[in-house]
Amino acid sequence: MMTSRFKKLVVALALVSSGSFTGLMSTSAIAAAPFAKTPAPGYFRLMVGAYEVTALSDGTVDLPVDKLLMEPEEKTHAALSSSFLKAPLETSVNAYLINTGSKLVLIDTGAGGLFGPTLGKLLANLKASGYEPAQVDDVFITHMHGDHVGGLAAGGNIAFPNATIHADQRDADFWLSQANLDKAPADQKGSYQGAIGSFKPYIAAKKFVPFKGGMDKGVLELASGVKSYSGYGHTAGHTVYVVESEGQKLMLIGDLIHVTAVQLDHPEVTIAFDTDPKEAAKARDKIFTEAAKQGVLVAASHIQFPGLGHLKKTGNSYEWIPVNFTQMR
Repeated sequence: MMTSRFKKLVVALALVSSGSFTGLMSTSAIAAAPFAKTPAPGYFRLMVGAYEVTALSDGTVDLPVDKLLMEPEEKTHAALSSSFLKAPLETSVNAYLINTGSKLVLIDTGAGGLFGPTLGKLLANLKASGYEPAQVDDVFITHMHGDHVGGLAAGGNIAFPNATIHADQRDADFWLSQANLDKAPADQKGSYQGAIGSFKPYIAAKKFVPFKGGMDKGVLELASGVKSYSGYGHTAGHTVYVVESEGQKLMLIGDLIHVTAVQLDHPEVTIAFDTDPKEAAKARDKIFTEAAKQGVLVAASHIQFPGLGHLKKTGNSYEWIPVNFTQMR
């Protein structure tokens, strides 16, 4: 003889197995869960040889790329639409932390407080990834636009107290110049002020050590496993960094590209942020060609986070192949 309680259990199990229990569950007293509206911490990690590389998200920013790219707006809209995108385009701002085993090297620092509340998340994501700002030994800046240097300081205070900051002397001469700030149009002064304010405490502490790059100098060895060569054009001293370990390479290309939906198929298309558009296009083609030829891993500041992948060249166009997801086994 089945007890009443056992009979109820049998009936419940029968309803579950037949699917009839679904309706009963939906009318239960359990309240609908609210939207969380918070993303996971923005970091992604992989190995390059013996080096650990952590991609760090500074957040995203909506850019009116149809107004910024140097091509007819209708072409930009068509290219975006074919990639299921639209303008304004939510654009990633990425930085990269390299642990060589003996040093922590950070490439770029995000926007800090210079670009509004959707950016400035690098320090929080650095900490979420298991590191502290005080552990960073060296910071290498690709160029001195605000979304790459704003995270250096907050309220005039140094964010990376034990780090030495490095950037190309050409960018320092251009963006840290009071004379250039004074003669800049009113709508451009903020770019100079952001760079000057970000570097000022490091210069005062004698922690800024610029280097002299240049196409004629070839590759410069800046630190163990870290080299640079110029990618001038986007800014006067825009720099590409190459990290190499055990025969594997990571090429950190900064702002050589902003909008993959357009500039991969048409690398000749430049953007309003370029100081010298002709040179920027030449640098993109030269460095992209080399990256595709070597098959090296590429890190890009404004390709969708984590901005890591490989480039393949077909004719005059390129294809971006994102890295495979890894759990660092």
